[in-house]
Amino acid sequence: MLSDPSLTSRTEDGRKIPLLVWRADGPLRAVSSGPLGGGIGLRHWVLNATVPMSYDRDDPAAHLAALSTDLALDGPGVGLLTGVDVTEVVGRTDTGVRTWATVGLGTPVLAAEPAPAALAQRVGTVNIVVYVPARLSDSALVNAVATATEAKTQAIRELGLPGTGTPTDSVTVLCPVDGPEAAYGGPRSAWGAPLARAVHAAVLAGGDRPVVPWSDQLTG
Repeated sequence: MLSDPSLTSRTEDGRKIPLLVWRADGPLRAVSSGPLGGGIGLRHWVLNATVPMSYDRDDPAAHLAALSTDLALDGPGVGLLTGVDVTEVVGRTDTGVRTWATVGLGTPVLAAEPAPAALAQRVGTVNIVVYVPARLSDSALVNAVATATEAKTQAIRELGLPGTGTPTDSVTVLCPVDGPEAAYGGPRSAWGAPLARAVHAAVLAGGDRPVVPWSDQLTG
């Protein structure tokens, strides 16, 4: 089982910056596109860290690993970064599937746009964390990421924004290691359907309110 996220903070440049931490009571199967702990494997925790929009480190995985050490997080986990204040996390549940999203849509882009305009320095990351209460096969985990992405894009379209996502979006899906294995994670499958509804609801709710870049909060 994956916990609800707990809010903590770290101090950088004399300011407290928020972090969200999800902990598991045992190893979970996971798939993630996060900079730390990406790919498919067993994971024990998820960390979503706010960073200022001026963030320019070229070692995000090492940075997140150091943060996890500071928090005494044991075992391998997933680390995510965002310019959004993670205290604005939105959670939704549907048929046992639990989803959390930190939604920054200041820089929407079309994935296949041939010549995207220069990216503005505005908050622009959607991080999605999903817990499915059933063991998913490797292919179902990958399919679940696609389903979550489709649901996110549907929400962005309904918000009237000209994009399919942002350049730095990330999806993490976790599930138990035991139990009967579900073979599918598509939007009409037993677990993919509630996953899609939960992700859609979370992104729609998070994107329907003004979000201030964290760097603006620090200076303003």
